[in-house]
Amino acid sequence: MIERRDVYQAIADPTRRMIIQKLSGGALNIGQIVEDSGITRQGIAKHLKVLNECGMITLTQKGREQFCEARLDQLDEVVDWVNKSRKLWGQRFEKLDKFLAETKKL
Repeated sequence: MIERRDVYQAIADPTRRMIIQKLSGGALNIGQIVEDSGITRQGIAKHLKVLNECGMITLTQKGREQFCEARLDQLDEVVDWVNKSRKLWGQRFEKLDKFLAETKKL
């Protein structure tokens, strides 16, 4: 069975979130991503593979180097979900507040 990857899987891991954050400033080569990460090049490469499969980054070969660029528009799905959840939970908390206020009167 082939595992389907999505944006939620991409952002579930702190290392991948760090990579996305680094790439939000512009395209970087793998060496630049590895810098100051405390993770081996092979480790970063595995995370980049997942991010690429999730559609969160694009990889471009330029000469001997591979450059990565974030596709931040993919995060729109997460933003939409958060906004819907925020609205739902806001309504639920309003109902709870109303219930507690009515209960307190008794």
